[in-house]
Amino acid sequence: MAHAPESETVQIVRDLIRIDTSNYGDSSGPGERKAAELVAALLDEVGIESTIVESETGRATLVARWGNQDSPRPGLLIHGHLDVVPAQASDWTVDPFAAEIVDDHLYGRGAVDMKDFDGMLLSVVRARQRDGRIPDRPITLVFTADEEAGGVLGSRWLVENHPQLLEGCTEAVGEVGGFSTEVGGKRLYLLETGEKGIAWMRLTAKGTAGHGSMQQHDNPITHLSEALARLGTHAWPAEPGPSMQHLMATIRELTGETSTDPDEVLRHVGPAIRMVGSGIRNSTNATMLAAGYKHNVVPGEATAYVDGRYLPGHQDTFVPAVKELLGDRVTVDLHHTDDALEYPFGGDLVDAMTVSLLRHDPEAHVAPFLMSGGTDAKAWDRLGITSYGFVPLALPADLDFTALFHGVDERVPVASLEHGSRVFDTFLDLV
Repeated sequence: MAHAPESETVQIVRDLIRIDTSNYGDSSGPGERKAAELVAALLDEVGIESTIVESETGRATLVARWGNQDSPRPGLLIHGHLDVVPAQASDWTVDPFAAEIVDDHLYGRGAVDMKDFDGMLLSVVRARQRDGRIPDRPITLVFTADEEAGGVLGSRWLVENHPQLLEGCTEAVGEVGGFSTEVGGKRLYLLETGEKGIAWMRLTAKGTAGHGSMQQHDNPITHLSEALARLGTHAWPAEPGPSMQHLMATIRELTGETSTDPDEVLRHVGPAIRMVGSGIRNSTNATMLAAGYKHNVVPGEATAYVDGRYLPGHQDTFVPAVKELLGDRVTVDLHHTDDALEYPFGGDLVDAMTVSLLRHDPEAHVAPFLMSGGTDAKAWDRLGITSYGFVPLALPADLDFTALFHGVDERVPVASLEHGSRVFDTFLDLV
């Protein structure tokens, strides 16, 4: 009797969520080792050997070879990350690491980003391995550390220190695309074909320290605040690339929208506009501030941190534009940078994703999009690996899904997990 690909999905996701792998960005968290060991045990149980490597103590990434390793076909990398962003338990209605099921939704940190896919992938691989349905193509399974802090101790470290573990891979599938949203009363699945570049910046304004009761025109907090206000209110122009142009054409077909304004067209994706709408322009958001040490003392320095994201092709112009907006009273230091990516919406891998979605949802529509955030795909690109985001989730039209990434009460419908496992199983038949 064949094993159902979705039979273990929910339980595996729950088990992974219950292992706290919070990533605070400074290695002060619990790390990913326990989660990697669980993955290794699940693979070992069905006869798949794996290797765990650590960039630092506890910062564990797992790699396993699967599929027909003797095939002359190029290798496919399928990846998920094991770390999650922290969760403030007092903000949640349930324990973020208890993996409770409430109203047919699985709650927990990582339920969306991205232990859902980790569990889907593992359940499908285990079912296929037990049934002898091994893909006729070399497959490399990777479960990374540190994705939530830019992959420095995970995917980037793996590429720089153990590239041989990814040898032969030319294509990759991981987060974030594959989820559905409702457009014009129809289900539209969004496949990630690219992602914006990263420019995390530290801004510093200097001034003259002094007594808080006196006139002080050289106040660094004032200088920094004025600069941040200019940056925060700047209207970056809409400059959609190939992926977003294709998406907007699909939306026009589904809705009859005639506007040429990209923002007007994209509003049809509903709440998903939060993520999808960011794919047509550069963006800058201040995220942290620090200044001063006493109520009646004007400090000599103030700092802020800004999350900058730029479109493909803007790597040489984005930071200079930011500096011009900030003015000459503020200096900019780049804290972390990574490239923007965009790949064609076409080819055998895209066809396999599209067909697998349509086979399980015949009335579906499929289009590409440029993702606002970054993934481990940025590291794989350094090895010439073409990456796509495909976590197939058929979602209720009223679920504000993109708000759940790093959000309070992060959750995923149980039915979506099970359906997605079936879709991914079919995808592996086609690749």
